[in-house]
Amino acid sequence: MAALDSHSELKLVVLGRAWTGKRPAVCTILDLQDSERGTDVQDSQECSKHRGEAADRQVMVVSSPDWFSSDCDSDDRRKHISSFIALSSPGPHAFLLCVPVNQPAVGEAKALDVLQTLFGPSAVSSNTIILFTHTEELDEGEQLEEYLVTWRKDLRALVERCGDRYHTLETRGGEPEERKVVEELLEKVEKMVKESGTQHLNCPLYQEAEERVRARQLEIVRQRRGEELDDQASPTDSQPEENVTDEEMERVREEAERSVGDLNVDVDSIFPSTIMTSSHPPSFFWGLWEKLTGWMKWASTLVRREALVGALVGLFVGGPFGGMVGATVGSVATEVGRRKTQKTK
Repeated sequence: MAALDSHSELKLVVLGRAWTGKRPAVCTILDLQDSERGTDVQDSQECSKHRGEAADRQVMVVSSPDWFSSDCDSDDRRKHISSFIALSSPGPHAFLLCVPVNQPAVGEAKALDVLQTLFGPSAVSSNTIILFTHTEELDEGEQLEEYLVTWRKDLRALVERCGDRYHTLETRGGEPEERKVVEELLEKVEKMVKESGTQHLNCPLYQEAEERVRARQLEIVRQRRGEELDDQASPTDSQPEENVTDEEMERVREEAERSVGDLNVDVDSIFPSTIMTSSHPPSFFWGLWEKLTGWMKWASTLVRREALVGALVGLFVGGPFGGMVGATVGSVATEVGRRKTQKTK
């Protein structure tokens, strides 16, 4: 089994649709003093990379724009995927997929499909943790686990695909509670790495990215040193790196990571447009979704008609997406009915 050295840096990639809580999650993990950390504003349209210390560990967090929604065209999608891969090369220890508890999980299910296609099945089963957000929408005193089991079969399906790993960084407590949930998250990451038996995610795309980063890094050092390759000098690849400080090499590497360019990602075959979802902020549809789920809680006496309820919702929303939402609502009602029946036995 591979184990992380206590001094090694944990590499995390935070993914999610816009307006799902990515920025607050990054701020909480690294304790960043972001004036907007308390609001879920529109996320940056560029990949960002941050370093800091959390729970006595060195942590690097890469935050990626929403590249798996219908709002992102093929060129931007390829650019975003290539960027977060290069920034987290030679491979992250964990993907953290932000999932709001108050919205349908169709887009997040697609994101897991894409991660599996890009990096292999183990990227999801062994290297991904579901990071639930917007938990303030839960009823007072209602536990997240209880909510998942009782109401959200679609969210539980995501968790099961990720080896039953999930977490939330949201707490009603103060800073001590925030530090505690961050420490628990990093412990889950370390446990996951140990169980996977590898130091970090490794696959052809990450290997390609690391080769390009190292080549570009060497090129930048040579340019800055003013060295020219000629037959008389016959320098080896390692010579331009001599007498370069670790701090300078780190700055050069970050510059190299951002100038790698597009990787060999066939986004057109991976992302059929008919099954992508929008990343627009909550609007009328999301309000309707919340009202429907609230109504389902109130009208528990009608759960025997769960199939009819799901069908009506699908008919009202319309289209393939409406069918998926209807199925989700129907499964919610079915699960509630099952649990209610068990309690009365």
